Amino acid sequence: MKRVVSEVFQIAVGILLASIGLKMFLLPNGFLDGGATGIAILLSELFDFDISFFLLIVSVPFLILAWFSLSKRIFIKSVLSIISLAIIIHFENFEAITDDKLLIAIFGGLFLGAGIGLTIKNGAVLDGSEILGIFINHRLGISIGKVILLFNTILFGMTAILLSLEIAMYSILTFIVTAKVIDLMIEGFEDYVGLMIVSQKTNIINEELITIIGTGTTLYQGYGGYGKRGVQSKKEIIHTVINRIDIRRTYNLIDSIDKEAFIIEFDVNSIKGGIYTKFLSKEGFKKTMAKKELK
Repeated sequence: MKRVVSEVFQIAVGILLASIGLKMFLLPNGFLDGGATGIAILLSELFDFDISFFLLIVSVPFLILAWFSLSKRIFIKSVLSIISLAIIIHFENFEAITDDKLLIAIFGGLFLGAGIGLTIKNGAVLDGSEILGIFINHRLGISIGKVILLFNTILFGMTAILLSLEIAMYSILTFIVTAKVIDLMIEGFEDYVGLMIVSQKTNIINEELITIIGTGTTLYQGYGGYGKRGVQSKKEIIHTVINRIDIRRTYNLIDSIDKEAFIIEFDVNSIKGGIYTKFLSKEGFKKTMAKKELK
């Protein structure tokens, strides 16, 4: 029950943030965002009619796709979220706070992206282009990112033709800001990276990572392969996750132990549990300190 209340509250906050981005920044100046929201704004500008109605109409085809592409729980929450956004946009009376086009594009995208990202994180969809991407990906195998990019390329091209090139350019900037903020809301503001380390001195590196960097590690058994030194024998491989702020210190540490170490670095979007950063929980900190004392 507590989880459901939390989801509903966060979705409500997301809807409010998205409506602020639209009513206080984008709509008064005719700027677009990408996706279904962008289509609704474009139609509203062309026909001088309330965007809330266009938002509902434009969302219908995407919600039909959602019925076949997403779970029924996500579908229901998405329908309610889109209807709520349309109602709030229709009745709220926020006034534009700036006429600076650059600020409008940036902060409009920021609020809209924060709202969309928060709703997605809690299992609802405010914009239909993601649903279209998922549907086409399932049917044709084309990546979701490519579908959304093509969709918005067509949308902004039509904006340049039907409205103006300047509005289209500012709308592209809004879309870029929105997309980045959505990523931040979903993936979090912490920036983690994963490392896979293959070395002749695995045990030493592993111990130093734990005691000096303060991170947790997992050791995998490698059963051979081929590398710089020819055929490889069995060896242990280190897998760890660290905060990006520690990346240079970690590389220097590994380099001081084994300059020939083979390292693969990869982005980590979400982690749960374990010890993965120097900013440890109390429990993790105690474990790390215990290891240092043993050393």
